[in-house]
Amino acid sequence: MSNEALDFNAVAINDNTADSQFEAHVGPYVGVIQYERLGDMIVFTHTETPEELEGHGVASKLAQAALDDARAQGLRVAPLCPFVASYIKRHPEYGDLVPAEYQSRIS
Repeated sequence: MSNEALDFNAVAINDNTADSQFEAHVGPYVGVIQYERLGDMIVFTHTETPEELEGHGVASKLAQAALDDARAQGLRVAPLCPFVASYIKRHPEYGDLVPAEYQSRIS
């Protein structure tokens, strides 16, 4: 399937709790942000998108959804994944989710 046939405006995102990952579905492709839950903290460990989805904002939509979900659940965020840390740097409105011991990852 070519990128021209994919609708990047129709990204379906879900939290697959069984596999501990947020998933972004675009056509037959799936991008993920993997996480671990530790009490009232969610630790984002890895982001991966297929080459077909790169450069279309899919990972950013995924990060936004995951961070919005963390906020809605009252969770603290440990951005161990470099992409999630970078996203928070670019979107400081999520900085308050990151506890002091992880602030250096987003500064």
